[in-house]
Amino acid sequence: YNAASHYLLLLDQPNLHSYRLKMAPKKAKRRAGGGDSGSSNVFSMFEQSQIQEYKEAFTIIDQNRDGIISKDDLRDVLASMGQLNVKNEELEAMIKEASGPINFTVFLTMFGEKLKGADPEDVILTAFKVLDPEATGSIKKEFLEELLTTQCDRFSKEEIKNMWAAFPPDVAGNVDYKNICYVITHGEEKEE
Repeated sequence: YNAASHYLLLLDQPNLHSYRLKMAPKKAKRRAGGGDSGSSNVFSMFEQSQIQEYKEAFTIIDQNRDGIISKDDLRDVLASMGQLNVKNEELEAMIKEASGPINFTVFLTMFGEKLKGADPEDVILTAFKVLDPEATGSIKKEFLEELLTTQCDRFSKEEIKNMWAAFPPDVAGNVDYKNICYVITHGEEKEE
């Protein structure tokens, strides 16, 4: 398990609505005569709307609302996503990815570090791979639909209908998430 993947999983769900990645860091502006001076500049890596989306995700993950993401918070949010038997060691490893207690600034810094220079398509694929432990490249339609209608920014019936029209499952009910990732990141709308 990778903490960023779990966090991204929570954050990426709303992005499917618009079929594009809103969470990738903006290009940092170079300031004349100066370099980065500490973690306060992490906020300059993201647009205000992105920071607000991260704040909403942080609030969802911070189940006990104490301003710090703990092992118990992670266990609770993962359980709400259907991952019930996550080992203590896995949770500890996720928490240890941060240099100290995970408050919002640390949370945002973790994303800045993980996403800096990363290909957004790879980031989204990594998040989907959390849902595909056998690495088949697909996810069951029913499972994905349940996640999208019950977690975070919930899809409406109309949005689900539109998604299946854009990304129809195969005859066995499998959805090719690599294709979804491609369209999210490249905005491809094939003209006929």
